[in-house]
Amino acid sequence: MSSEYSKKAALVTGGARGIGKAIAATLAGRGWRVAVADVQGRSPFLLLPCDVSREADVRAAVRKALGRFGRLDALVNNAGIAGPGTGPVEKLALAEWNRRIGVNLTGMFLMAKHAVPHLRAARGAIVNIASTRALQSEPHTEAYAAAKGGVVALTHALAMSLGPRVRVNCISPGWIAHQKVGRKDHAQHPVGRVGRDEDIAELVAYLVSDAAGFITGQNFVVDGGMTKKMIYAE
Repeated sequence: MSSEYSKKAALVTGGARGIGKAIAATLAGRGWRVAVADVQGRSPFLLLPCDVSREADVRAAVRKALGRFGRLDALVNNAGIAGPGTGPVEKLALAEWNRRIGVNLTGMFLMAKHAVPHLRAARGAIVNIASTRALQSEPHTEAYAAAKGGVVALTHALAMSLGPRVRVNCISPGWIAHQKVGRKDHAQHPVGRVGRDEDIAELVAYLVSDAAGFITGQNFVVDGGMTKKMIYAE
C-alpha cells in the first residue's frame, strides 16, 4: 500500500458551510484527507453531493470516498436542517416533522450503516453533532428537539454495538454564531462570549484522534456554560 493510502481519511457530512466547514478544514490542517458530503455548496476538499436522508445518496457518497482514499477512519455526522422553530405543535405538518427527523436523525443512522464496515477495518471513530436542544427547549421546537435527542441516544447505542473497534461520541453545541452578535449576547454566557465554529471543530479533531482512545458513548455539551446557568424572570 502506498504512503498516500496510509494517511487517515475522514468523511464530514454538511461540510460545505458552518460548523461542518470548520471541521473539514481543521481535520485537513491536522493531516487528514477529507471528503465532504453536502446537498449543495463548494469545498476545497472532495465534494460528494448527498442528501443524507436518502440511502442511495449515502451509499454512493461512502463508495466514492472509499474509491478516492482507500480507507475510512472517521465519520463526522454534522448535516442537519438548522433552525429549531416550526410553529405550534397543532399546526406542525407531518411532512415537516418527517423531513427534520429524516435529515437530522435518520441521516446519521444511514451514514453509520454504510460507513461502519470501513470504520471497523480502520479501528476508527464516529462523531455525531447533536445540540443543547436535546437537553432543553424553547416553545415550538418539537421536531428539532426530538431529532437531536435521538442523536444523543443513537450515539450511546452505536458505541455499545460497535465497540471496541469503533468509538462513537456526540457533541451538543450551544449558541454558535454565524452572524454578528451584540455585547449582551456574549455577556449572557458564563465564558463571556458566544461560540464559534472552531470551538466544535477542535473537539471533533480530538475525539477522532488516538488521544481520545478511552472515550466512547459520551455526549459533550459545548455551550459556554449556558445549560448550567440558572435563569429567573425578573
